[in-house]
Amino acid sequence: MNRREFIQTGSLVTTGLMLGSVGWAKDSTFPTVRISEGKRKFKSVAVEKTIRRIQSAIGNRELAWMFGNCFPNTLDTTVNFEVAHGRPDTYVITGDIDAMWLRDSSAQVWPYLPLTKEDAALQQLVAGVINRQTQCILLDPYANAFYKDPKKISPWKTDLTDMKPGVHERKWEVDSLCHPLRLAHGYWKSTGDTAPFDAAWREAVLLILKTFREQQRKDGPGPYHFQRRGTTPSDTLMLDGYGNPARPVGLIYSMFRPSDDATIFPLLVPSNFFAVISLCQAAEILDQVHHDHTSAAQCLRLADEVEQALREYAVIQLPGADPSYAYEVDGYGGHNCMDDANVPDLLSLPYLCPVKPTNPLYQTTRQRVLSTRNPYYFKGRAAEGLGGPHSGLNMIWPLGLITQGMTSTDDGEIRYCLETLQRAQAGTGFMHESFDRDDPAKFTRPWFAWANTMFGEFILKVDAERPHLLD
Repeated sequence: MNRREFIQTGSLVTTGLMLGSVGWAKDSTFPTVRISEGKRKFKSVAVEKTIRRIQSAIGNRELAWMFGNCFPNTLDTTVNFEVAHGRPDTYVITGDIDAMWLRDSSAQVWPYLPLTKEDAALQQLVAGVINRQTQCILLDPYANAFYKDPKKISPWKTDLTDMKPGVHERKWEVDSLCHPLRLAHGYWKSTGDTAPFDAAWREAVLLILKTFREQQRKDGPGPYHFQRRGTTPSDTLMLDGYGNPARPVGLIYSMFRPSDDATIFPLLVPSNFFAVISLCQAAEILDQVHHDHTSAAQCLRLADEVEQALREYAVIQLPGADPSYAYEVDGYGGHNCMDDANVPDLLSLPYLCPVKPTNPLYQTTRQRVLSTRNPYYFKGRAAEGLGGPHSGLNMIWPLGLITQGMTSTDDGEIRYCLETLQRAQAGTGFMHESFDRDDPAKFTRPWFAWANTMFGEFILKVDAERPHLLD
């Protein structure tokens, strides 16, 4: 099944856990909702130490409780670690779907990187994710999600595309290849370990480079096409599976968004920003670890080309507004002015890319996407925040609130995001995919490890930079 079919509507655990004011939480006793120690998939000394430190340091007891549930959720429930052929191998599911997304698996373990210096086992787990992702990319660089069993056949085997055993879903998304490069570079910088960057990893990077070039579509549509029978329009591509046309201006076509929904205009701006920094990160490893100066230079040339195209085609001028970034463009002048809470999105540019939060173009873009000028920014009785079409109208995504808080420089805005996330957990102690703007007890995906672990990253950032907001 795909994510849409796994969406579940949750409810409050008990009436007694319904949230009142933020102040109510500080003196309350919270139930144990974290999975029992004996059932945890992986145990990290450094993660447990961090949980104890945060829970003893911050004054808001509800946030402390939520951190203790959410930050270790990826390790507790979603990882399968082993040593295969003498190398660490880590398979990571998203939560309620037994498949490994390149994007989600990278994002789920990213917040643990600073702790790998003091936890050798945790370092091996992340190295295993990189090794597993290398296998996945070599199997099919156009696929977004994979199985642990390379012989397993997907229920989407009838999709009109080049499906292979071991592939769960084959939706081409630029960010699916960017996230593993970000993780590899972050791991290398955090640990200094080069063991994951073997000949197979280099081969995967060169395949990424080849795929990005193919999807600039300068010489025709390239090898990728995708159609799904009898489904919603956002799960398939029109025009014989090649998607809406766009002018080949140097940007990389992304036929699906990070939400796994089809793009309207295939030149997806935030994913192309992400590709620029990811190619630079790949070049640095190729140059310094593999001493492959030729391939490194090719990555940098493509990064420069995409960056130049972004300057020329990603900026739009709306009536009565300052210039800002579009979410999607087609190179002909067509543009989509929405934003979507999945990462990468426009809001997340300072989080993923070297875009300063004070950058004027980013600021005007931020102001637009965090307002009703964005059709997927929702205001209700319980909360307001960024959502997206994947879960439908009026559904706010915790990922959007987390990203908003992590990219903000304003105490009041960060505090709002923290308080709203407290309400959004709806007594469960965990983040969800989305929740109703009028009633947080109506939510989708009660087990969504990416949002849980990223919430933990948000709390750690606030604790390090603005601890007074956690009292």
